[in-house]
Amino acid sequence: MAYSFERPENFAGALLTPAQMSRADALAGNTDTLMEAAGRAVARSIMQRCGKVPVLVLAGPGNNGGDGRVAARYLAQEGWPVRVRDFHEAAPEETMRAGLVIDAIFGAGLSRDLDDRTIALLKAARRLVAVDVPSGLDGTTGRIRGFAPQAEFTITFVRKKPGHLLFPGRALCGEVLLRDIGMADAIIGQVQPDIWENGPALFRLPQRTATGHKYSNGDVTVLSGSLPGAARLAAMAARRAGAGMVSIAAKHAMPLPEAGILLRHEKLRVLLADARRKTWVVGPGLGIAAAGKKLARLVAAGGLSIVADADALTACESAPQHLRGVSVITPHEGEFVRVFGPAGPDKLAAARRAAILTGAVVVLKGPDTIIAAPGGVAAINANAPAWLATGGTGDVLSGLIAALLARGMAPFPAACAGVWLHGEAANAAGPGMLAEDLPPLLGRLAHG
Repeated sequence: MAYSFERPENFAGALLTPAQMSRADALAGNTDTLMEAAGRAVARSIMQRCGKVPVLVLAGPGNNGGDGRVAARYLAQEGWPVRVRDFHEAAPEETMRAGLVIDAIFGAGLSRDLDDRTIALLKAARRLVAVDVPSGLDGTTGRIRGFAPQAEFTITFVRKKPGHLLFPGRALCGEVLLRDIGMADAIIGQVQPDIWENGPALFRLPQRTATGHKYSNGDVTVLSGSLPGAARLAAMAARRAGAGMVSIAAKHAMPLPEAGILLRHEKLRVLLADARRKTWVVGPGLGIAAAGKKLARLVAAGGLSIVADADALTACESAPQHLRGVSVITPHEGEFVRVFGPAGPDKLAAARRAAILTGAVVVLKGPDTIIAAPGGVAAINANAPAWLATGGTGDVLSGLIAALLARGMAPFPAACAGVWLHGEAANAAGPGMLAEDLPPLLGRLAHG
């Protein structure tokens, strides 16, 4: 299976870890020029968004502190009342009196917890803007190192960091303003980024052709069990996302959600004998025992595109090797823990390890869904609204990804596209959305 993808031009949407950003800085070489541009960008962003108030710059020992000092100079030139204080010398009382605090203490590469004195200093701020990340936020994992303040907005440079998109970091950053400071795209290329913000730059949706027919647009089979509602949601999503044929395979009669979806009662071996059935969804509402057996049958058949979710994942508890041969798995956090063990403090790294272990693209669902491929490339999704967290939406996602696989997309871009389209449909539906509201919206979004 192909897990690579065509990298976007100019590395748009690339995310750089702090280590990669440090390497890019070293390759660029012109530290003073970059710092001048960064400080100017901080000052301009503040002048554009904030009324003129007394500003306190809390400056740290590294480049982050240097950016803050340059920003102070530009603000002062425009008549803003500005004080710069080394964070070791400042007191919480000064922070509390400031109309605006610029947090330029530590950047995204912090590798230790903040000390109590720095925490007290930041906690006293009534209004705070962060340079690069709020101090105390790990730019790689999005985790908090002891404490990190809530920023009104965060100004970062060149490319975002994973910690800007991963929770809890994403919430603490406020709005993230990405500013260009003149670093050449060629330098980003030398760093070889392998983490991306998920979005349309990472995939191309398949186009229908004038000579196409229903089978050339792919055939999706959804296995159904004792809870048929889940299979129905997956089938509806697959059909609306463009699969030419969609079937629900079930032992018993059941009401179909819409005309055009077929109900099949044949045994699995009979269905597998149909060479047109290349794409399968296994797990939603199937029952754990049945899902484990049928997943094994599908994998053994070979040559299939398989999306495994829900009961199929639980059936592989502590046995991730049973998922080898699956194209895409879509666990939520609980299912991920059952199969792979706790993700730990770095869930991006955990998702990437799971992808390597199984050979499947891993879609670790959550408010900051991670898509990780066995080859190491990963994407972090940021367009999903809070109201997407409701029963049945995961079933919709499984069917959506299956349809994109059936239409010819490789597993990694299909998963990226499915997750992004899922979020866009939820945004279009608005608060109060139900899972069954999503498939009709996908019909307008998933066709290029």
